Amino acid sequence: MGDDSEWIKLSIDQKCEHKLWKARVNGYEEALKLFQKIEDEKSPEWSKYLGLIKKFVTDSNAVAQLKGLEAALAYVENAHVAGKTTGEVISGVVNKVFNQPKARAKELGIDICLMYIEIEKGEPVQEELLKGLDNKNPKIIVACIETLRKALSEFGSKIISLKPIIKVLPKLFESREKAVRDEAKLLAVEIYRWIRDALRPPLQNINSVQLKELEEEWVNLPPAAPKQTRFLRSQQELKAKFEQQQAAGGDADGGGDDGDEVVPQVDAYELLEAVEILSKLPKDFYDKIEAKKWQERKEALEAVEMLVKNPRLEAGDYADLVKVLKKVVGKDTNVMLVALAAKCLAGLATGLRKKFGQYAGQVVPTILEKFKEKKPQVVQALQEAIDAIFLTTTLQNISEDILAVMDNKNPTIKQQTSLFIARSFRHCTPSTLPRSLLKPFCAALLKHINDSAPEVRDAAFEALGTALKVAGEKAVNPFLADVDKLKLDRIKECAEKVELAYGKNTGGAADKKECRPAAGKTTVLSGAAGDKDTKDTSAKSGPLKKAPAAKSGGPPKKSKPAAAAGAGGAGTKGKKGSETKEILEPELSIEVCEERASAVLPASCIQQLDSGNWKERLACMEEFQKAVELMERSEMPCQALVRMLAKKPGWKETNFQVMQMKLHIVALIAQKGNFSKTSAQVVLDGLVDKIGDVKCGSNAKEAMTAIAEACLLPWTAEQVMSMAFSQKNPKNQSETLNWLSNAIKEFGFSGLNVKAFISNVKTALAATNPAVRTAAITLLGVMYLYVGPPLRMFFEDEKPALLSQIDVEFEKMQGQTAPAPTRGTSRHSGGSGDDGEERDEQEDIGNDVVDLLPRTDISDKITAELVSKIGDKNWKIRKEGLDEVTSIINDAKFIQPNIGELPAALKCRLNDSNKILVQQTLSILQQLAMAMGPNIRQHVKNLGIPIITVLGDSKNNVRAAALATVNAWTEQTGMKEWLEGEDLSEELKKENPFLRQELLGWLADKLPTLRSVPSDLLLCVPHLYSCLEDRNGDVRKKAQDALPFFMMHLGFEKMAKATGKLKPTSKDQVLAMLEKAKAIMPAKPAVPAKASSKVVGGAAPAKFQSASAPAEDSGSSTMEPKPDPKKAKAGGAASKAKGAQGKKIPSKPNLKEDDDKSGPIFIIVPNGKEQRMKDEKGLKVLKWNFTTPRDEYIEQLKTQMSSCVARWVQDEMFHTDFQHHNKALAVMVEHLESEKDGVISCLDLILKWLTLRFFDTNTSVLMKALEYLKLLFTLLSQEEYHLTENEASSFIPYLILKVGESKDVIRKDVRAILNRMCLIYPASKMFTFIMEGTKSKNSKQRAECLEELGCLVESYGMNVCQPTPGKALKEMAIHIGDRDNTVRNAALNTIVTVYNVHGDQVFKLIGNLSEKDMSMLEERIKRAAKRPAAAPARQAEEKPQRAQSTNANASMLRKGPAEDMSSKLNQARNMSGHSETTHTVPREFQLDLDEIENDNGTVRCEMPALVQHKLDDIFEPVLIPEPKIRAVSPHFDDMHSNTASTINFVISQVASGDINTSIQALAQIDEVLRQEDKAEAMSGHIDQFLIATFMQLRLIYNTHMADEKLDKDEIVKLYSCIIGNMISLFQMESLAREASTGVLKDLMHGLITLMLDSRVEDLEEGQQVIRSVNLLVVKVLEKSDQTNILSALLVLLQDSLLATASSPKFSELVMKCLWRMVRLLPETINSINLDRILLDIHIFMKVFPKEKLKQCKSEFPIRTLKTLLHTLCKLKGPKILDHLTMIENKNESELEAHLCRVMKHSMDQTGSKTDKETEKGASRIDEKSSKAKVNDFLAEIFKKIGSKENTKEGLAELYEYKKKYSDADIEPFLKNSSQFFQSYVERGLRLIEMEREGKGRIPSSTGISPQTEVTCLPTSTNTVSSSMGNTNGEEVGPSVYLERLKILRQRCGLDNAKQEDRPPLTSLLSKPATPTVASSTDMLHSKLSQLRESREHYQHLDLDSNQTHSSGIGTTTSSSSSTAANIDDLKKRLERIKSSRK
Repeated sequence: MGDDSEWIKLSIDQKCEHKLWKARVNGYEEALKLFQKIEDEKSPEWSKYLGLIKKFVTDSNAVAQLKGLEAALAYVENAHVAGKTTGEVISGVVNKVFNQPKARAKELGIDICLMYIEIEKGEPVQEELLKGLDNKNPKIIVACIETLRKALSEFGSKIISLKPIIKVLPKLFESREKAVRDEAKLLAVEIYRWIRDALRPPLQNINSVQLKELEEEWVNLPPAAPKQTRFLRSQQELKAKFEQQQAAGGDADGGGDDGDEVVPQVDAYELLEAVEILSKLPKDFYDKIEAKKWQERKEALEAVEMLVKNPRLEAGDYADLVKVLKKVVGKDTNVMLVALAAKCLAGLATGLRKKFGQYAGQVVPTILEKFKEKKPQVVQALQEAIDAIFLTTTLQNISEDILAVMDNKNPTIKQQTSLFIARSFRHCTPSTLPRSLLKPFCAALLKHINDSAPEVRDAAFEALGTALKVAGEKAVNPFLADVDKLKLDRIKECAEKVELAYGKNTGGAADKKECRPAAGKTTVLSGAAGDKDTKDTSAKSGPLKKAPAAKSGGPPKKSKPAAAAGAGGAGTKGKKGSETKEILEPELSIEVCEERASAVLPASCIQQLDSGNWKERLACMEEFQKAVELMERSEMPCQALVRMLAKKPGWKETNFQVMQMKLHIVALIAQKGNFSKTSAQVVLDGLVDKIGDVKCGSNAKEAMTAIAEACLLPWTAEQVMSMAFSQKNPKNQSETLNWLSNAIKEFGFSGLNVKAFISNVKTALAATNPAVRTAAITLLGVMYLYVGPPLRMFFEDEKPALLSQIDVEFEKMQGQTAPAPTRGTSRHSGGSGDDGEERDEQEDIGNDVVDLLPRTDISDKITAELVSKIGDKNWKIRKEGLDEVTSIINDAKFIQPNIGELPAALKCRLNDSNKILVQQTLSILQQLAMAMGPNIRQHVKNLGIPIITVLGDSKNNVRAAALATVNAWTEQTGMKEWLEGEDLSEELKKENPFLRQELLGWLADKLPTLRSVPSDLLLCVPHLYSCLEDRNGDVRKKAQDALPFFMMHLGFEKMAKATGKLKPTSKDQVLAMLEKAKAIMPAKPAVPAKASSKVVGGAAPAKFQSASAPAEDSGSSTMEPKPDPKKAKAGGAASKAKGAQGKKIPSKPNLKEDDDKSGPIFIIVPNGKEQRMKDEKGLKVLKWNFTTPRDEYIEQLKTQMSSCVARWVQDEMFHTDFQHHNKALAVMVEHLESEKDGVISCLDLILKWLTLRFFDTNTSVLMKALEYLKLLFTLLSQEEYHLTENEASSFIPYLILKVGESKDVIRKDVRAILNRMCLIYPASKMFTFIMEGTKSKNSKQRAECLEELGCLVESYGMNVCQPTPGKALKEMAIHIGDRDNTVRNAALNTIVTVYNVHGDQVFKLIGNLSEKDMSMLEERIKRAAKRPAAAPARQAEEKPQRAQSTNANASMLRKGPAEDMSSKLNQARNMSGHSETTHTVPREFQLDLDEIENDNGTVRCEMPALVQHKLDDIFEPVLIPEPKIRAVSPHFDDMHSNTASTINFVISQVASGDINTSIQALAQIDEVLRQEDKAEAMSGHIDQFLIATFMQLRLIYNTHMADEKLDKDEIVKLYSCIIGNMISLFQMESLAREASTGVLKDLMHGLITLMLDSRVEDLEEGQQVIRSVNLLVVKVLEKSDQTNILSALLVLLQDSLLATASSPKFSELVMKCLWRMVRLLPETINSINLDRILLDIHIFMKVFPKEKLKQCKSEFPIRTLKTLLHTLCKLKGPKILDHLTMIENKNESELEAHLCRVMKHSMDQTGSKTDKETEKGASRIDEKSSKAKVNDFLAEIFKKIGSKENTKEGLAELYEYKKKYSDADIEPFLKNSSQFFQSYVERGLRLIEMEREGKGRIPSSTGISPQTEVTCLPTSTNTVSSSMGNTNGEEVGPSVYLERLKILRQRCGLDNAKQEDRPPLTSLLSKPATPTVASSTDMLHSKLSQLRESREHYQHLDLDSNQTHSSGIGTTTSSSSSTAANIDDLKKRLERIKSSRK
């Protein structure tokens, strides 16, 4: 027991972990009790066991495990935190419990799984169970299947997702284990219970025996739908309901609802895996399908047929395939193939479903036309195809195509089209078959029922019958008004036979239809003819669904039902009762009329009709009236009777009583008989004539009203109006207008011809009689009620006085609702107050406005010219374009939806940089919505969604305008189109706080008013959740406000489920918010309820409310009646949009799956490119390397693009048709400028895609691709982008292939692109690729590549040759012996070019050549030598051409200030081309010291008149020393009023190839820079100016220096101007700070390259130039934005170290600049963006890890880096580690590790050392000398020399020390330091020696202002030696030269005094310069001192030898000649200068 007693005392959780199984058993038992006891599910006790539960279930001891399982089950059931353990516990159960032999263990395991599902963890449980199915142990598999089955059985298919289970079922049926197969069978049976036949397709391929067994099992299943029996914790209400039903003993419909929901929910299609077939098409498919032999075409089609048999296809770009199939269907002569192609189309449509919708429009017309084929098999195949296609789209979308074919002459086509319409209608519901569609279809079909061909008639009857069944009589009858009874009966008969696809689910409308035919339609119509009001109300008051029946038989129809039945009036608008039959009634002759009339009228009556005695006539009329009143409708010969009335005296009757009676009788006949339009024609003229009569007018109006009811108001009104206005009587006109006003109120506005009305109203408004005008205005007021504000647009051009009257009338009407129609229409619709009625009413109103307003087609006015105007670069022209559009729309008033290219053009303007234009575009879009009406909905995706993007604008007024525009659009379109698809969720995804808050606010406003929404709204939910946690408070608030409205449509469960993907913390917060929202969630605006409540309220308002609410989508969620008449016009739109939503049958009825084409085409994926490179490096993906692109490469690229390229663009890019590639390229060009960042982030993919295009055979694509590349590389060079190795290697080799293209124009383009690429990729690396290209088999390619190599050597010198010049030349020389003449010539020319650069050394490098080749070469070199100028001239001409070909577009791309840059700038840019590794430095900058004084030759350069001094005079002595006064010449101002464009122009001149032009431009800019008030004008142009400047430097370097004809003085002059200008610029901090990183990098590159240029010596004044450059560099370092310059230097250093061709000196100078920056850090640290700098350092360290840096020949780089990091650490302390935010995976970064080490080190070090010592302390301490005091003393001295303050003192002490101990050895202290430090110490000592011996005459000044320190960036020491040497060996400080320079400046009028900050030219004398970038790196590890300070020390030295301005720091000797020799040489030269001055 000893053991026991130990563990018994332990706590429960410790026992559970004990190693003794007994202890664990005990622990589990106690835990079980504990778990059952704890009542609070959130008790902290639960958390103790979180980590243990997995051990409970996986216990290795079987007994313990059972107990553990029981405890675990209790835990899961009761603990709130149990969900966190789901994954590990279920995994344990599956692997360690399900394999146990004990049944109890398995049971408990299953219970645990089910309990987890109950606590809402269904997904992870299911995931683990599915993983278990892959286990090798069959026991585990069986148990997993059983668990899944039980879960499904208990929780139902809503909670258990069936798709993944069904996916694995077939595999389970194939198992070798019988147990597994049996369990799988049980599972399949269970699944079948839930989804029935949807399970068949996925299992169609299993073993037939198994399938048969399954079928038998399935048959035995009970037919009742299964119900959920176990509920989730969140479904407690359902559970309670279920338990009640169980208790009650019947679950009649308890779970039934669920079941009903579930059954239709699962679609077999959804359960299938999509198959990708496009790649499986035979390779030669597109060729075969075009083959001449039909057998080959058949083979191709059969291949497709096999593929499309897959029941579900993966979405892709099927456009090409559809196109060829369509072609076969339409054009193939072999009918068998037509049938086969049709089958393929059917298969595609079935497999793709909605995704095929986009192609439907192309195919439908072709198929319909092909129905002319008679062969049954073809017809059947075509029918199947078109039926399948119909299901992928909507009737609305293809209606135009169908209607177009209806007029075809071929009867078979007509028949088949009608049959297709009938079949299509069957799939419709009342909501998807609105009136707007029924109307044109019925009209077309009615023509067909009178066709001569019986089969056409039959088909039309069937279609009309189907329409009647689907939409209901109420909807269809109005269109059947003119059909006679026989035909009408036939239609009804057809209707009864129709079976609908949707069965009863068609909703209320279906029921209505069923009731109505029974009662007979005629009654419905006729009923309306009676007195409207009473009947209406009574009809309506019945229960809604029954209303129609009640109406049809009900008493309210006066006494006419019986008559009606006979008459068979088919028009719903009952007025047309009789007319149905008699519409076709011919005009009867007067004899026939008399005969018919006499049969029904008393004889006396007929005789007295034309009696002369009015009393007889009156008596006759009374008899007439009686007879009419007693007549049955069917017996009444209306036409005969009215003709009798019209008989002489007719309407000329003079007795008013007779006349009144006569008019009353007309009214009676019209009401009681089947009154046709023919009859109406007889009487209307008379009625209009009498309407103005005082006594008879009212009777005339009554008769007209009756006729209007019989013949429809629209027709009657049109007749009456035209008659009234064709006569002169103003009284008649005004009364007609008044009658019409009332009639409209009574009949409603439905169907009126607004166009005709408006023209008549305009005539009336122009009438002289005021009564007519007043009546017209009143009529307008009534129309306004129905039409709303658009009406006013027609009258805007009326006189102001009249317009104001109209406005007053409109104002009266504002706020009033249009009364519900009480006559005619109202009768048929009044009875049904649900959706149907609403929709109809909306349709009526909608149609009135939409269809009846005269719409103009403006597409012809949207010309290409206008579109290009709108897209012009110049905003003024863009504005003109927009103004034109405004006026076009204004003139047109109402327009048709076809507006050509306008949408795309306007879309681009929505992201215009000019906000005024954005606002103007928004107002145009508002106007467009008004003008186009509901038809605007087809533009929602391409124009509407981009408006939403504008909601993210930073400007408040722009957002407000965008919101107003969106609202104007939704008013017309309804919300459905906006919510469908992913567009809205994509917008909400953007992390723009403005966009989010505006969009959410808008949704919160709109959602409550909708009855239903597309399911796509769910896509917005994840983004809504992220908004709930947005950083921006306003966004969070708006998201919370919108939450209840989302929930109102989606339901709490769906919303809660969507939180599953959130982080746990976020999830809890969001769920809490959801709970709150649930409490305040409004109810949906339920339509039927509304309708009924309104019905009670009375007919009129009810009618309108129901119409207007959905029409408008307005009104609060509680929806008080709020019918807004002004907005009635939205009705049509909304009805169509909402009609579909009203019933939730198809979830996405109209989705045509067209991707939205707004938004960016390149999506920036953070670190996407880096990740792709990693993947490629890690061989996770294929390396982009092939001879021809294989499919897997294309697929890979497609996959990589899917995340970062807009879907629709991708579809175009990977289309099989080249035209789509062209389209894609056009789009890419269009978006290039606006999406720079996107382009750069996807650059690798774009370049890869373009390489694929190089393998296309189509020239137009190739040309377009090259065009794009030129623009792209221009942009990249402007953006200072550098191609990565990955991008280069996957693109350049393929581009080089194209250089061998046979077409000259393509070769030129490729050369231009190669040329341009050198700006963004080192030329030396390009060289390697091009060299590879010379190995090609294509001789053209070899020749071109050789030429290109020559150009590179010519531009960049020999350093460009890789791997070494020798190897490269040998390779080139091989081609001298090529068999192709052009290649031989190219090789010779290239080597001659090299010879020109390198001289005779070429022969050495080439090595041995065959005799023949050598003689050819020598001959060629001789020839070249004879005409020396020719070669350069040729190249100079050729290069600009190459450049120019690329220019045309370059200029297009440049926006903003650069717009006006002249082509010369571009030309120069391209000529000088290559920014990288330019190291064979030009001879341009050469000012010779000796020459300065004696240069009296005046070199004049032509300056612009405005500059009154000549810069070139700097170099000639002028007698007047005082500065000239500068005045900006008036010419400057007059010429260029617009400063920006002027500056652009002048800057463009800076880079001109003509030296004089450039100098003049520089002079002008100098002028601006010197005047403080004007200098600001340069703001915004700095980068541009610097780019132009370093281009000019490159141009001089590459071109001018090589041009022997050029006077070198010209070049010096140009340099002086450039440098002077730059110095002026960098004096001004505000301007200097504008220079961007990339530009600074190139600038520094250019300046350093210039200083290293050996050719400068050849110029007389080279040294002077170099000194100035030195000074300029200091200025650049000090004044630029410190982050940018530091970043630029780091990148430059990295590039220079990478570039093998780069000279070590170049890197060294860059490092010296970095040291200089390090010195400035203490002052500048706070203004620096450290995150960016550390990112740059991180990248540097990634490219150059420590090991790699240590391998460098020089230790400088590693020291430089360390110094920089030490300094940063010292200045920022531990905070430095907070600045690593921009580094991805910073834990892996070498930088972070280094910083941590430095920090740790500095913490460990203690007090007394100065900061500076601390920085290098470590290295010093390590090497602490243990020697005696001597060493300490020396160390102390060296420390002083190295420190900033005591450097002078240190040198003095060292001098004293050496004097005292002449044998002292200071060598050990010097040998660790750099060459530079050593020479510095030696020089210092020598100087002191000179001073003390009285030799030195240079005062050592100490008052040095730091800003004047001049960085002496070394040029090569050769330069130094030649310029500085002096025979006497004496040294001369810079002050001497400064003094002379100052004098020279004064002479030239360059002010010395004005700008004290302008060192070399002004104040250097007093402030000797310091070489800031001394040899700091050498000191880094040196224990002697901190190098940074040593650099400072140089302030006190007069810079001699290699640290003067002229030479910079001379450590960069290009040859290995010793420094000493150089110094001597320099001294000699200096001496010469000095003596000459004496």
